[in-house]
Amino acid sequence: MSADRTKPEFDAPQGPAPSELVIEDINVGEGAEAQPGATVTVHYAGVEYDTGEEFDASWNRGETLQFPLRGLIQGWQDGIPGMKTGGRRKLTVPPHLAYGPAGSGHFLSGKTLIFIIDLIDVA
Repeated sequence: MSADRTKPEFDAPQGPAPSELVIEDINVGEGAEAQPGATVTVHYAGVEYDTGEEFDASWNRGETLQFPLRGLIQGWQDGIPGMKTGGRRKLTVPPHLAYGPAGSGHFLSGKTLIFIIDLIDVA
């Protein structure tokens, strides 16, 4: 069950960053399935593809986060639906589905990002 999980560790990616969203289920959940536009409660960690440097992790704050999917980056809006509660999924998100091209004003713009997400609940 997700609540018993620990912060994920990331394996160094191999080869060039993908140009499209890559969705990989690490563990398939058995609970409710996230639908497009749903509000989700997650634990997550994110690293930069090229450096492996962590830029954010709910685990570091010791609490899950709840968001409506439509308020998140496109890679999450496209990559979380179909995931089931209790599952863990890895998303590799190219810049155009994350924070845009380099120079877009966000410190992560122009970067391919890797997230590991635990889906705790769906509303």
